Amino acid sequence: MTSNSLENTVLITGASTGIGACCAKVLSERGWRVFAGVRALSDASHLQVSGSRIVPIQLDITDENSIQTAFITVENNLNGQPLQGLVNNAGIAVGGPLEFVPIDQLRRQLEVNVIGQIAVCQAFIPLLRKGPGRIVNMGSIAGLNALPFVGPYSASKFALESLTDALRVELQPWGIEVAIIEPGAIATPIWKKSLSAAEAASQHLPVEMTDLYGPALEAIRGATLRSAQRGIPPERVADAVAHALTANRPRTRYLVGKDAQLRHVLTWVPDRLKDWLITRKVGLPRKHSR
Repeated sequence: MTSNSLENTVLITGASTGIGACCAKVLSERGWRVFAGVRALSDASHLQVSGSRIVPIQLDITDENSIQTAFITVENNLNGQPLQGLVNNAGIAVGGPLEFVPIDQLRRQLEVNVIGQIAVCQAFIPLLRKGPGRIVNMGSIAGLNALPFVGPYSASKFALESLTDALRVELQPWGIEVAIIEPGAIATPIWKKSLSAAEAASQHLPVEMTDLYGPALEAIRGATLRSAQRGIPPERVADAVAHALTANRPRTRYLVGKDAQLRHVLTWVPDRLKDWLITRKVGLPRKHSR
């Protein structure tokens, strides 16, 4: 498979903004025909630039009917040719103290970031098998090293790590390569959107949560904003995705960004020391003042 082949085709979920939109544009510029999955076609207007090989398709990965309709659209466009890449990028971020995270939000987090990924894989693997094609899952360094107050998001990315490992071995008889991208902080809107959503949701949460976790939440909010400001361009992630799709021997995992590499080191650190380092780095209180 070569990145400059005009026959190369890829489906990218969650392509309306951020990493997904960047991947769509970068791969299109490199000669790929890109099926860009968006929840609403109105979100795809910025993708349809002159000379672009991007084909927006409506795709809600939590809706079985939407997935099936998208499959039919892609299959018809391929005219019997294989799909050579599937980039599972769609995702959301839910945060907050696990003691108070609404269970419906936790379910939504796992439905989008875990169940939805497998639902899309199940639908499109038959088209990938014809190639064989490749699967690239958009993970996170949070899937290897969890931080406090983003437990739901981290749990979903930890799950995606396991699913990627299983898929990689299950699909090897057909030559379907499976890789996962593990970015650190990226300059995209997801965390600002998540913080805004968390602030809106907090209006309906118990006052007790603020009493118990107020200083810690303010510290993690500040750390998140600082991290977002230092985030690397999404093009770095798109380059990793392109390598995973085109390299003769792609990596199974791609750490992207210096902070991802530094946090990866923490996976080898004893738990108590890691807890102390995170607490100190983020500025979390070590004892609640009664």
